[in-house]
Amino acid sequence: MKSNKIKNLGLAALVASTFAFSYNIHAADKTIAIDGSSTVYPITEAVAEDFQKKTGTKVTVGVSGTGGGFKKFCRGETMISNASRPISKKEMDMCAESGITYIELPIAYDALTVVTNKGNDWA
Repeated sequence: MKSNKIKNLGLAALVASTFAFSYNIHAADKTIAIDGSSTVYPITEAVAEDFQKKTGTKVTVGVSGTGGGFKKFCRGETMISNASRPISKKEMDMCAESGITYIELPIAYDALTVVTNKGNDWA
C-alpha cells in the first residue's frame, strides 16, 4: 500500500516535472527523454515505468549526473532534467542561448544523517 502511494506521488511529480521541465514539447512526440542526477534516477525510473504502462508514452531515463543532465537539457536533447542542486547561472545562460524555456520544481531535498550504535566505542 505504501509503495503505491509513493509511486502515485512520484507519477504526479513526473507529470509536472522532476526538476526542470522544458516547454519545447511537441504533441507528435511519443518519447519523453529524462537525464541527470544519479540520486534521483531510481525514483524517476520507477515512475517512468508506471507512466509508460498507464499512457503508452515511451520514457527514457539516463544517468549522466546533474551537470551532464543540464548540458543535455540545455541542448534540447531531453525534456526533463533530474538534478540534486539548483540550475547554475552558466546553465541558465546555456538554456537561454538555445531558446530553452523551463520551470524548476523541487520535489525532494537530500539529507544526510549520521547514526551510531550505542555500543560503538570507536566513533
